[in-house]
Amino acid sequence: MFRVDKITHKTINMNFFKIKTSWSNAEFIVLKLCIATAFIVVGGYFHHFFHHYLVPILIIFVITAVWSVYLWIKKMKQALKHD
Repeated sequence: MFRVDKITHKTINMNFFKIKTSWSNAEFIVLKLCIATAFIVVGGYFHHFFHHYLVPILIIFVITAVWSVYLWIKKMKQALKHD
């Protein structure tokens, strides 16, 4: 799906999965932490061991999910500027 930017009149590729970006190791850690906390939340939902830690884990998950999406969008915008 494509759209035309009203200011620059350039065609913008709206398919997020086809845009290639590079991630540093520090930026990739955030994504890994996001995925890991999601697995812990699932484990916490089904197991009593994580029950006491469910709220802090959910907070970490939400923060890292938002942070990962922000970094992804920032990288895509940088890639589009260079094209």
